[in-house]
Amino acid sequence: MNKKIALTGIKPTGSLHIGNYFGAIKPALALTANYETRYFIADYHALNTMKDPAELSVSIREVAAGWLAAGLDPDKVIFYRQSSIPEVFELTTMLMAFTSKGLMNRAHAYKAIVQENNEKQNDPDAGVNMGLFTYPVLMAADIIIFDSDVVPVGKDQVQHIEMAQDIAQSINANYKQEVLRVPQPAVQENSAVVPGLDGRKMSKSYGNTIPLFAPEKNLRKLIMRIVTNSQAMEEPKDPETSQIFLLYKLFALPEEQAALAARYRAGGMGWGEAKEELFRVVNRELSPLRERFQAITADPAGLDRILAAGAEKARPIAAATLRRFRKAAGI
Repeated sequence: MNKKIALTGIKPTGSLHIGNYFGAIKPALALTANYETRYFIADYHALNTMKDPAELSVSIREVAAGWLAAGLDPDKVIFYRQSSIPEVFELTTMLMAFTSKGLMNRAHAYKAIVQENNEKQNDPDAGVNMGLFTYPVLMAADIIIFDSDVVPVGKDQVQHIEMAQDIAQSINANYKQEVLRVPQPAVQENSAVVPGLDGRKMSKSYGNTIPLFAPEKNLRKLIMRIVTNSQAMEEPKDPETSQIFLLYKLFALPEEQAALAARYRAGGMGWGEAKEELFRVVNRELSPLRERFQAITADPAGLDRILAAGAEKARPIAAATLRRFRKAAGI
């Protein structure tokens, strides 16, 4: 029985951190157990906001290398750059003919900018380029062109999949046949919320991240900066309210978690010692990833070959979808 197809888009937005690793990368790579999986670097999407060519080029390779270092196996999945699949952009043009402006007006990202402009008494469309406005159509093309059955997303991204469904369904209804496969969202309800250095959710916007490939010395310094309360060493502590322990649980074995929790509750352990224990388990898991990342980034030509090989596997699939749509449309 053929496996269903899962597609994951990866936006190149700078250095990966531990929050990305547990919240996005590990869940996405786990899909390979049950799905035929495809992953792409969404470099044209990034162009909407990232206009510096050097910054974009570095970011694309850094994120691609990061996913490979974290366990993505290009021999077992299809891994490519969005910009290497010209069929995506032809499909986008065709999808535009079936997409109402009203649908784009309802996109969350666009509505948020309009609201912000209205609050500042600016022109409602100030700062809005057409790439941003039509972002959901390009995303629909990314998904639909590879006959994707499911797209793993967070709750805030479900609207984009619903828009792709609306567009595909309107095309199928128009031609009275299943020209395009209608994708379904796979909502990641239980994806890990990783605490940052200040206890809030780890996020670049908060400046509280721990980079996934930080050198060992830098990693230790960052962990030592984690904010704690003023409890004295001798006081018992509740592990479940400590961001140090919450991070520890992500990296430690069950028996290690139980042992450290017992030490928390017994008292006699200071926050510095707890941070040292956290550093030990974090560095244990991240050291091999760091080494792989350094090896991959040291060979940019090799990385480009991996992505080009992925594009070669992807393009025939994309071309078949496009031929099907062209035939139905009479083109």
